[in-house]
Amino acid sequence: PPCYTLGMAERDAGELYGDRHVKSYRETGGEYGHLWRGAPTLLLTTTGSKSGEPRTMALIYGRSGDDYLLVASNGGTDDHPSWFKNLRKHPDVELQVRDEVFRARARAATDEEKPAMWQEMVRHWPAYDSYQEKTDRPIPVVVLERV
Repeated sequence: PPCYTLGMAERDAGELYGDRHVKSYRETGGEYGHLWRGAPTLLLTTTGSKSGEPRTMALIYGRSGDDYLLVASNGGTDDHPSWFKNLRKHPDVELQVRDEVFRARARAATDEEKPAMWQEMVRHWPAYDSYQEKTDRPIPVVVLERV
C-alpha cells in the first residue's frame, strides 16, 4: 500500500537492494525507492578511491538544518563501508533526494556535532545503536553540505 510522506505518494521499496534499488529510485524520481523499510533514503554517488569511477549507493539519511546526514555503519563490521573510504579521498559527491539531484561536499561530524546527529539517525534506523555495540570502531556520522 502507498505511504504518504510530505504530500508525495511513495511505495516502500524494502525488498530492493544494491543496483536494483538505485535503478528504481532513479527511474521513478524516488517515488519507489525513497522509502526503504520505513526509512528515508537518498542516492549517494562517490568517486571510487582506487578506480576513479562513479559509484552509487542508496543509503538511509537524516537531516541537520540544511545538511544531509549518513551513518558509515557497514552493519557494525570492523571496517568502514567502501562509500565512506571513497568520500574520504574524494569528498565532492552527487546526491539524489527524491527527484532532486545536486552536488554536495562530505565531511565527518565533529565530536561536538556527532551526539545530536547520531540521535537524529537512530530515529530513522534504531539498529545503528546495536551496530555500534558490535564494533570497537567509532562509527562516523557523515555530513553532506550542498555546494
